[in-house]
Amino acid sequence: MTGEPARLRLLTRSGCHLCQVAEETLERVAGEAGLAVEAVDVDADPELQSEFGDRVPVVLLDGREHSYFTVDVPRLRRDLGM
Repeated sequence: MTGEPARLRLLTRSGCHLCQVAEETLERVAGEAGLAVEAVDVDADPELQSEFGDRVPVVLLDGREHSYFTVDVPRLRRDLGM
């Protein structure tokens, strides 16, 4: 890691139950690490919608796909150095 805070993004969509669960989980873990989560609606961006389609939620860590459908909490904690 470069010493800069890790950037967490959650690709989501309205009406997605798994997205709600993932957001709650990600907010909790990010809060413990002192990080913020940026939620991005894939339906608002044609490029993201084309790339991810119905495969949401997706967690991006530092711009790279980390997990999808569920938050891999143990792996995320490890990758955040927790």
